[in-house]
Amino acid sequence: MSIFRNIREAIQDACYIWRQEMRQVVRDEGLLIFFVIVPIVYPLLYSWIYNNEVIHEVPVVVVDHSHSQLSRRFIRQCDASPDVRIVCYADDMDEAKMLVSRQVAQGIYYIPSDFATDVSRLEQATVSVYCDMSLMLAYKAVFQTAQAVSQAMGAEIQTKLGGHYTAREEAVSARPLDFEEVPIFNPSGGYGSFILPGVLILIIQQTLVLGIGLVAGTARERNPYGDLIPIHKSYSGIYRIVGGKAMAYLMIYAVMSAYLVLVVPRLFSFITIGQWQDLLLLLIPYLLACVFFGMTVSCLVRYRENVMLLVVFVTIPLLFLSGVSWPQSSIPGYWQGVSWLFPSTFGIRAFVRINSMGGTLSDVLPELHCLWIQAAAYFGTACLVYGHQVRLSRRHGEEK
Repeated sequence: MSIFRNIREAIQDACYIWRQEMRQVVRDEGLLIFFVIVPIVYPLLYSWIYNNEVIHEVPVVVVDHSHSQLSRRFIRQCDASPDVRIVCYADDMDEAKMLVSRQVAQGIYYIPSDFATDVSRLEQATVSVYCDMSLMLAYKAVFQTAQAVSQAMGAEIQTKLGGHYTAREEAVSARPLDFEEVPIFNPSGGYGSFILPGVLILIIQQTLVLGIGLVAGTARERNPYGDLIPIHKSYSGIYRIVGGKAMAYLMIYAVMSAYLVLVVPRLFSFITIGQWQDLLLLLIPYLLACVFFGMTVSCLVRYRENVMLLVVFVTIPLLFLSGVSWPQSSIPGYWQGVSWLFPSTFGIRAFVRINSMGGTLSDVLPELHCLWIQAAAYFGTACLVYGHQVRLSRRHGEEK
């Protein structure tokens, strides 16, 4: 009977902690912002910005020192492309740079005076491309358009000089090794389908850490001794405190996570070819790892504002370290070791492979195993952190 009584008391204590935590979330405007408002609004804003996937009609200024039929043909073909629009001509590079600085154009095509002469002499001609690198999508449109037009004109010139008798011979001469470009898992080649899945998973971790850090900062600011665990809660066992708090966070983010991974991509027609059952089984260890990771990190939070500085500082590096925004093979070994400390690294990789590449759980078993290991490890560290805080609270209670 004592065993059942202990179990009942443990459940009652955990539920008490859960009720207290949920009451604090509801009453604290800052927690509501990071637990509810940010996960709902931020993905919508980010997805809306990149919903067009690609940029068309990027304004470009031309500096044509050749003034030849060939240079005018190059300019016309660039202007006829869907991605570039020639807005004006400049007399020299200084004037062109001034137009770019005034945002009249976002790129410059510079055609030297010997452009047509070099082609006539069967020498290699050069067209210089200058781009505004502040926006990667605009840079991609300006550069790839010039590249495609120059390749097409070069193939046509090569065909005319070949002296072939049939159209087939001309086609083979212009393109000896034919290929077909197929963008796998990203048909539009857009930035949204490429980066948004990783951002959605990262939002879960970052807002959870923000919210848990705010809870810890609030507890320390309200406690005269600056303890993380208030004295009146220190009677409960460590596992009951950690379990009760975790239940509150999991209850909130079970809904937020389903919204982020199932609703947002479909609202904006991003690639979603994964099965919802696989995504659910992935989110379980990921949420557990994020919750216990946030509770562990909360020991570093002295004031509410500290956690905001910490999370904002590491957000962009975590996106790069996940291997989505930057190739995983190009990340140095020691930085990959650092990335293994964060649940978002394995969560992003597994989610992209399931949701965007059509993988199954068997395809992401290494990431799943790592998430479960992180969940267990951070549960242990969270218990150690809160156990230390409970001992401090009891000691301060005795002194009081």
